[in-house]
Amino acid sequence: MRRTTALWRPTGPEELALVEASGWTAWPPRLPEQPIFYPVLDEEYAVRIARDWNVPASGSGFVTRFEVDGAFLERYPVRQAGGETILELWVPAEELDEFNAHIVGRIEVVREFHR
Repeated sequence: MRRTTALWRPTGPEELALVEASGWTAWPPRLPEQPIFYPVLDEEYAVRIARDWNVPASGSGFVTRFEVDGAFLERYPVRQAGGETILELWVPAEELDEFNAHIVGRIEVVREFHR
């Protein structure tokens, strides 16, 4: 059996609609001003971003959870973006299609916040 790693991604309503359009199986291509896709390794960190950044910016924030092939993820070093629980993976935008191909199962919404 393949080992997977759980990741979380805080997202706003527009990105979430694109994930839904994929059948809950892929993240949409990055916009030109988004050179990196960054899923996070801690649900609480994803909650803080969804609640404190996405809600003021777009009225809603969502926390998604998904599993990725663990062996594939080894190519991405864990980045500490602040405190000890603020951990992210930085996936270059040009590698997102390959990253999506290694998602195991579906992307699911686990928390949501609204104005």
